[in-house]
Amino acid sequence: MKLFYTGPVINTGMLVMMLEKHGIPAREEFVDEGVVDEDDLNRLARVLVPEADYDRAHLLFYGERQDEL
Repeated sequence: MKLFYTGPVINTGMLVMMLEKHGIPAREEFVDEGVVDEDDLNRLARVLVPEADYDRAHLLFYGERQDEL
C-alpha cells in the first residue's frame, strides 16, 4: 500500500468512498492511534491505496480536467 493522502478524517472518509466507487480499494488509518475522540472530524488520517492503483487514483483526483473551460 502507498500513501495517497493525509488530512482530516472528514475528508479521508469521503475520499475512500470515492476511490472505492472507481474500483480502487483504499484503506484509511489514523495518524495518531492514541487519540480517542471518535467524534473529532479534524483528527488526522491517512488514505492508502495499492501501489498498482496509485497512478490511476492520482489521475482521478489530481489530474488535469479536460472537460473544464
